[in-house]
Amino acid sequence: MKKLRFRLLIEYDGTDYSGWQVQNGQVTVQGEIEEALTRIFGYHVRITAAGRTDSGVHARAQVAHLDLNDEPDTGRLLRSLNGVLHRDIRVKSIDSVDQVFHARYDAVLREYIYKISAQPTALMRRFVWQLYYQLDLEKMNAAATIILGKHDFASFCRTKSDVENHICNVEFASWYAQDGLLLFCIRADRFLHGMVRALVGTMVDLGRGRIDTTEFRNILAAGDRRSAGPAAPARGLTLEKIFYSKSI
Repeated sequence: MKKLRFRLLIEYDGTDYSGWQVQNGQVTVQGEIEEALTRIFGYHVRITAAGRTDSGVHARAQVAHLDLNDEPDTGRLLRSLNGVLHRDIRVKSIDSVDQVFHARYDAVLREYIYKISAQPTALMRRFVWQLYYQLDLEKMNAAATIILGKHDFASFCRTKSDVENHICNVEFASWYAQDGLLLFCIRADRFLHGMVRALVGTMVDLGRGRIDTTEFRNILAAGDRRSAGPAAPARGLTLEKIFYSKSI
């Protein structure tokens, strides 16, 4: 029987989840959505996402695809899914796509934004790193310029990661102030496990004056996670957007 493929656009608050990917004994975003789909259809439905966010990381526009035996009323399915899912996870849209579409392999760029608040906040506490140090934005943007292009990011990858290739092509990276927050936006073809948080933590060390730009450049070249700074907290990181080469 020929399967029918659908694309999901998903938003979630990752605070209480052990990341996106299904893990035995852990509550994950993928696991919650697949469980909801199984309840609705009566058989297991597997979903594949464009990116696998880490524990505690959020997403504004995660993209995933799934295959179904029959064509559903997508509007009704959308309402049913959001009715079953916990309020921390919301499916924003469901669209029919060609069977050859692949949420992960067809993605050409992924964009993350990290948020830092220099002021105490109750409403944003789950989505920002509350950091009260004075940071030098000019120096942090100098580091952002250094990582542009194709580099080996092993220094910013978790040591227990099983990935063999650490090469990523960073198309855009910039720090900027907005609405009382300090934001770091980075866009690349792929990201390693813990990469953005390690970059942010090391750039904050630079912004605090604990290292200089030459040391940052040497850290990038070292290929050793121990040379970089500590990872920034997961709560400040959000997967903002997935880019595809053609309209889907």
